[in-house]
Amino acid sequence: MSILSTSPSANLHEIDDAQTLIPGLPNDVAALILSFLPYSHHCRLKPTCKPWYIFLSSKTLLSLRRRNRSSHLLCIFPEDPHISSPFLFDPEHLAWCPLPPMPCNPHVYGLCNFTSISLGPHIYVLGGSLFDTRTFPLDRPSPSSSAFRYNFVTSSWDRLAPMISPRGSFACAAIPSADQIIVAGGGSRHTMFRAGGSRICSVERYDVEKDQWEALDGLPRFRAGCVGFTVIGDGEEREFWVMGGKMGMGSGGKLGICGEQGETPRFGKIAVVEDEEGGNPPAIFMLDDYDILIYNMDSNRWQKECSVPRRTACETSFGFIVMNGELHVMTIVNGIDSTETRRSRQQKRTGTLFIQIYHPKKKTWRFLITKLPFRQPLDLSTTVMCPFRL
Repeated sequence: MSILSTSPSANLHEIDDAQTLIPGLPNDVAALILSFLPYSHHCRLKPTCKPWYIFLSSKTLLSLRRRNRSSHLLCIFPEDPHISSPFLFDPEHLAWCPLPPMPCNPHVYGLCNFTSISLGPHIYVLGGSLFDTRTFPLDRPSPSSSAFRYNFVTSSWDRLAPMISPRGSFACAAIPSADQIIVAGGGSRHTMFRAGGSRICSVERYDVEKDQWEALDGLPRFRAGCVGFTVIGDGEEREFWVMGGKMGMGSGGKLGICGEQGETPRFGKIAVVEDEEGGNPPAIFMLDDYDILIYNMDSNRWQKECSVPRRTACETSFGFIVMNGELHVMTIVNGIDSTETRRSRQQKRTGTLFIQIYHPKKKTWRFLITKLPFRQPLDLSTTVMCPFRL
């Protein structure tokens, strides 16, 4: 009996019978073995031979990796993805792999505050704030409605139907069971003008199969800089939650996240740990300075979960994400100043990424350290990161 299902096995017909993946093994067994190779190493393994190139570029590989429940990878966008390549980071093997930049538009530059989200074997890059040479005044940022998807089979970017309303710094969540993405709120705020920009309250839903956006009921208030996630509500129907951000027009006021009256508002980064079984609501965590808080839905209050064990220098930016059900607190250490980079043009790396990882169920910490592959300093306060399983 074949180890692979009928569907994946059928895709191996592109490999000639005389061109085996691993000599002495049936192709279906060899395919299963190769599917466990770290994805970050595939680009170096593809030139090994033609059968490996075909297999490592096929849908069969992605299907097998998803069945194997492979570990999460992290896609990091250090700056405008039109001009700078995003990188994949494999925390299990401490390996980095570059992706091609997104298709370039000669009229726009300085894209930031976009959202990246994974759905199936794809990474989506939606919206953002940018400068457009075709608008006036030239020094005023504009929101973007563009949508792109990275295809890991073809190793290329696809341009998708644009959103109905242009937006940056907005809430976004994926619904894998329906193959849909929901976006809400947002505005035109740019990292160069942190206090300015517009706000919107519109909500849209993207249908992957139809490549089409549909307008939904809007938010009660204008809101930007918020996060979105889904929870299972009454009747086991999923609800779309929007939390945090800024309200109003112009400079606006920051929306503190608090529970009972009198509780001090919180303004930290939020990360959501999904229940892989799908039977329990997600656990919502916030990084507030060096404390990690957990949100209690029943009491509508934030409670302290733990503190980050190792502190870094003051005014350090943090990354706060979830991978493999664990909270990752990321900081940059031994960064290289831009003046130092000019003196040493051969310097290719800009500091070290220090990751403190907390397991909510085990209540334990572990640590990872890896050299950064970027040619420019990494600012975690503006860096966009997207965890995904491939």
